[in-house]
Amino acid sequence: MITELEDFAINKYALALHTTTPELGLAISNFAGENRSKIWNLGRDLSSLVHQYLIEFIKPQTWADLSFIAVAKGPGGFTGTRIGVVTARTLGQQLDIPVFAISTLAAVAWSEAGKSQNPKTIAVEMPAQRGQIFAAIYQFEPDVSKLRVCLSDRVLTPEAWQETLANWNTNYQLIQAQSGLAATVTSILELANLDWQEGKFPNWSEALPYYGQHPVQDAQPS
Repeated sequence: MITELEDFAINKYALALHTTTPELGLAISNFAGENRSKIWNLGRDLSSLVHQYLIEFIKPQTWADLSFIAVAKGPGGFTGTRIGVVTARTLGQQLDIPVFAISTLAAVAWSEAGKSQNPKTIAVEMPAQRGQIFAAIYQFEPDVSKLRVCLSDRVLTPEAWQETLANWNTNYQLIQAQSGLAATVTSILELANLDWQEGKFPNWSEALPYYGQHPVQDAQPS
């Protein structure tokens, strides 16, 4: 009997979406030498054009060629993040394949980790609304090609984030994620593939966005 992983290795592809910014990032790979990715700056047209670009991008592969889908779950823009996750969930449900929701900050850390073969701690920060910061800390472990979460994605005041870093007990590299995030769509795909290789098979319903801040609620006085 051919297992899911063996079947994937024979003829299957994986697709990744990144829509947490006004840019659309798409990537596809069979992790056996065939891969491609592309970025479009769609701005406000992202929501109306994402499906059209998906249909064109996936060619010459077909939807039946996909074994799993990966999507940037945020943090990022509220509308863009929602569009990406909803699109991935819909495809996962219709195709009956797993959907991996990957942190935007983890993808940034993975992109940086790929530049080094040494273990390193990577702190990632990204501007959030109302003067706050999205932040996370990861440990890259090259021996096992893994990104370990040391501090999960969260929203902090600049003061709280600086205090967290000041009290961190290991050396770290600080990365500021501000622009060009859609280019990390390949990292979204690679991180999802690592989970896939471990035998994880998340149902589409488990793919949930991480907004960090509610666009209305957090603006109200407490």
